[in-house]
Amino acid sequence: MSLDPTYLEYPRRALGYDHALYPYAPLPRRAPLAWPDGRRVAVWFTVSLEWFPITPSDTPFRAPGHMQTAYPDYRHYTSREYGTRMGFYRLLDAFDKVGAKVSVAVNAAIAQRYPQIIADILGAGHEIIAHSTDMNGTIASTLPVEQERALIEQSLATLEEATGRRPRGWHSIARSQSFATLDLLKEAGVDYCVDWANDEMPFAFNNGLVNIPLNHELSDRQIINVQQQSVDSYAQQVLDAHDWLNAEAQAQGGGRMLPLHITPYIIGLPYRMDTFERLLADLAARPDTWFARGCDIFDAFAANQG
Repeated sequence: MSLDPTYLEYPRRALGYDHALYPYAPLPRRAPLAWPDGRRVAVWFTVSLEWFPITPSDTPFRAPGHMQTAYPDYRHYTSREYGTRMGFYRLLDAFDKVGAKVSVAVNAAIAQRYPQIIADILGAGHEIIAHSTDMNGTIASTLPVEQERALIEQSLATLEEATGRRPRGWHSIARSQSFATLDLLKEAGVDYCVDWANDEMPFAFNNGLVNIPLNHELSDRQIINVQQQSVDSYAQQVLDAHDWLNAEAQAQGGGRMLPLHITPYIIGLPYRMDTFERLLADLAARPDTWFARGCDIFDAFAANQG
């Protein structure tokens, strides 16, 4: 049986996946990446701070965590608001106890509706990255390019007006992008996105935009909500990952990155916070931990490339 000739003529036949957005670079061929002070594991917390309209948009798709039951869905709506009223402030206190600086992925609607939260984030020295307009602001390739460009600009401009600085990072809802997103983000002056989960180190796209991969499997939503595991299991998996990455970095040279995506209305509940604070203390006690914001990781990556 012979191969279909069209298979042999496939236009994207090359190393890696079927696009030309970045060069293929498996781990053994990667140049070592050094973190400040010789630290081996960059622990990067990204907190999603989201504003959910009470009526979800299903175009192009419904965002994860959105309303589920017949509207008004006060059960889910108020649990999401719990994150901004209660859970997020517990996280700010927990980060302060260990001196950790983090990235906060903020819907533009948060800046408009909760200006005190924005002031508290900046006052604590954390980074704000853009996270679309609100949780109806999803992106996929069914969204016309001009509408996507406007959505990106509205999100960036609203956060810039609220904070006095344009966000350097971008986090799409559900990590979803269109075929145009990378170029639109570069056009808008963004330094990095966090949507591609295909690595544990930063890498550059061919257009110059950098991706800092935000791990999905170690998120509180995935482990606690989706897999229905305990917060103790979540904490142990994070520490296991840290220890593995540290040993790998020690054996192979350079540093590694441990990205941790968390959600205030999930991890910020009172029966989970004691374990979360112990996790932070355990991470801080490991001498090779570098608590970093996304912008810090980007700057270290750029310095290594220079």
